[in-house]
Amino acid sequence: MEFLLNTYKRLNIQFIKGKGATLYDTEGRDFIDFGSGIGVTSVGHNNSRLGEAICHQAKTLLHTSNLYRIPPQEELGERLVKLSGMEPAGVFFCNSGAEANETALKIARKYGEVNGEIKRYKIITLKNSFHGRTISTLKATGQPKFHTYFGPFPDGFEYADSIKDIYNHLDDRTVGVMLELIQGEGGINPFKPTEIRQLSEELKKRDILLIVDEVQTGVYRTGEFLASQLYQITPDIVTLAKGLGGGVPIGAVISRLTDILQPGDHGSTFGGNYLATRAGLEVLTILEEFYNSGKLEEGIKLFTANLEKLKNRFPTIFTGITGKGLMVGLKVTTGEIRDKILEKGVEERVLTLKAGSNTLRFLPPLTITPSEIGEGFKRLTAGIKKVIG
Repeated sequence: MEFLLNTYKRLNIQFIKGKGATLYDTEGRDFIDFGSGIGVTSVGHNNSRLGEAICHQAKTLLHTSNLYRIPPQEELGERLVKLSGMEPAGVFFCNSGAEANETALKIARKYGEVNGEIKRYKIITLKNSFHGRTISTLKATGQPKFHTYFGPFPDGFEYADSIKDIYNHLDDRTVGVMLELIQGEGGINPFKPTEIRQLSEELKKRDILLIVDEVQTGVYRTGEFLASQLYQITPDIVTLAKGLGGGVPIGAVISRLTDILQPGDHGSTFGGNYLATRAGLEVLTILEEFYNSGKLEEGIKLFTANLEKLKNRFPTIFTGITGKGLMVGLKVTTGEIRDKILEKGVEERVLTLKAGSNTLRFLPPLTITPSEIGEGFKRLTAGIKKVIG
């Protein structure tokens, strides 16, 4: 690793292949993956249908740029709009969640510039939020620990302490509110649906845009295509990434403001190319079938039941379960114990994640099988026993 920048704390494990929710390292050991590459491998590792779609596309065209029409991009855009229930809307494709959120911010800022008598530019986000690692999305992120070293930042961002506190920040310069319905990096913190619906209505009355960051919650992660649908709201802008490509980098913005951005306002060299959008189309097809068959709901119920068993078995370690669908967490009494569980879990060959100060985070492949769920929790239980001695 001597030629790589020191930006990650990497474990000394090298995976060489995978299947479903199972990874295999260079020593032939198998690991149950409860993290899916931080919510990315939504249809599992080495999904044969996704692999075939990618290989077929690679043998025809990988990339031509957005100077020309790209049929799978147009088809994926239509699928996203219809699945989101935001029609009429348009889609912009990019390569990551941070880029998607940057696009959303630009749409909002231009909307505030060209609509109304005064320039509206202020964006309100929430404390403990996470929206990306570019300069603007870092500033949008309401966690000071991510801000160190990287200022000065763009002006016009304010952080509210809670959903109710957002109202205290609204003024005639506010153009948008950006939030995660379930904060991911902040600790798997879901907000109350009633509060979100009330906020949505108030923002509509004031002509303030509601931007929902669904980079982690979107693409069936919470049980529906969008968490916004669970909360029964229709945002003005939704951002997606992570699970949409099943492992191929892709980001997307679904915007009901279809006439704000004009040629030259924004762009992406790689965004929405043949490879990424073909992968996205296959992922959506697989997951739509999985959702409609009821298997996604079955997997969610089984995973949740196992979390309950684990919490009840170790009441001195776990204080609660949080999240929705297959974006869930166990609240641990301390961050130190949480980190030890992560470490011992790896020893037992099960991979989990952390979030916030004391949350053990789970983002398994959406297509995880009952046997993989059972084996994963068996190994995690063994790891926890090592922690408590």
